[in-house]
Amino acid sequence: MTAYFTPAFFDFFRELKRHNTRPWFEKNKPRYERDVRNKLVDFVLAAGPRLKAISPHFVADPRPIGGSVFRIYRDIRFSKDKTPYKTAGAVHFPHEHRTGAAPGFYLHLEPGGVYSGVGLWHPDTAAVGQVRDAIVADPQRWKKVTTAKAFTATLTVEGRSLKTVPRGYPKDHPHLDDLKRTDFTAGHTFTEKEACSPDFLDHFIGNCRVAAPFTKFLTDALGLPF
Repeated sequence: MTAYFTPAFFDFFRELKRHNTRPWFEKNKPRYERDVRNKLVDFVLAAGPRLKAISPHFVADPRPIGGSVFRIYRDIRFSKDKTPYKTAGAVHFPHEHRTGAAPGFYLHLEPGGVYSGVGLWHPDTAAVGQVRDAIVADPQRWKKVTTAKAFTATLTVEGRSLKTVPRGYPKDHPHLDDLKRTDFTAGHTFTEKEACSPDFLDHFIGNCRVAAPFTKFLTDALGLPF
């Protein structure tokens, strides 16, 4: 079994962080393509069929441009930080529903911090309301999903939250903290060593499988198939 990611993957980003300029990147572009971009594409190709076994409605698109692999180029038009390149690699597996808010699976690989995530990140106001309404309508299901032993042992529910109870929701609801959420995500962190191990894909898919009931709750709340 071959590892999809190697120390060379993370070494590239360490050096890029120190030399985040177009001349340096152009000189090292073959390294980027070999050690980073192609590795991410291979990971997407391998993960796709295994994600389909969890749900057929999530997309694994191996195209290096316009697919599941995030671009390395930063959008600096409205940013004070004008460094041109991202210093981390990432892939996402979005729901096939692309016209509005929908949950997805995500992997972020950065020197010193590898993160596997799932859920709704920065959804629009309507989607947030739909999830809150689903929690109020079936609090027992939400509790079962978010307190399951396998889920809590592997993933942490996280994201942005309001400081006060959103208008129109009961202030004594048993899941008050969850009703305050404006993100509905769950994540797990890995070490670089774990990400470079031959069985890393197994662990990533395992996290996605553990998160399936959580993801299904979100898709059901949004009226989407799982």
